[in-house]
Amino acid sequence: MLEKLGNLVLKISETTGELIILLVRTLVSFREAPRNISSIFRQLSIIGADTLPVTAVAALFVGMVLALQTGMELAVYGTQEVIGAIVGLSMVKELGPVMTSLLAAGRIGSAMAAEIGAMKVYEEIDALNTLEIDPVRYLAMPRLIASLVGLPALVIFSMVVGIIGGGIVSHINPVINVPFSVYFDHMGRALSYVDIFKGLFKAFVFGGIIAQVGCYVGFNTSGGARGIGEATTRSVVMAFLMIFIANYFLTRIML
Repeated sequence: MLEKLGNLVLKISETTGELIILLVRTLVSFREAPRNISSIFRQLSIIGADTLPVTAVAALFVGMVLALQTGMELAVYGTQEVIGAIVGLSMVKELGPVMTSLLAAGRIGSAMAAEIGAMKVYEEIDALNTLEIDPVRYLAMPRLIASLVGLPALVIFSMVVGIIGGGIVSHINPVINVPFSVYFDHMGRALSYVDIFKGLFKAFVFGGIIAQVGCYVGFNTSGGARGIGEATTRSVVMAFLMIFIANYFLTRIML
């Protein structure tokens, strides 16, 4: 048992160190960003535009369910007017950033790991090194920049859609029966620019986590087609765990 525990600690330490080294190398390569604008915009399109439909559906129904469950409970005590504040704060500070980041990790992070992993397995990364092209600059840097920019924008979209979904349910449900004017009035009084900044800062950090984990797992892929599949699963699991851990510490710091 002690041997397994020790191996686990060593593996976590090794992975953490390699992730930090990859992050530093990627940040250093940011100075080459102007030469990779096309790659950055291509990744932005994948992260942003191509992910909008699933994000919209998820955010809409999360906001609707949140308003329905919370509003029905508040209606028992006759305080359903504050449902706008509850939905707004929940979507902006917690549900919007976390939910959108998990969706992005499942869709975008896994794709990054699979794409770079396939290049590693089929020796395309070795070919880049032979041509004296830095794989970190060519592959990791555009994805990190796109994630840092694209995920906060995606989170803003999910916040708005979720709040609108909560407003629709609050208005049409006969038990809750909160007009749009009351809903948005309470939400406006409860929300502040600081709350929005906190949610977007979380999205910024989560975007970096998704890109770094996807690239790290891709660069360390081996074992042919089976290894690519395992890398895809590993990237999603790692990203999920790191997002949850980071969310706790960010929430604790920003309280």
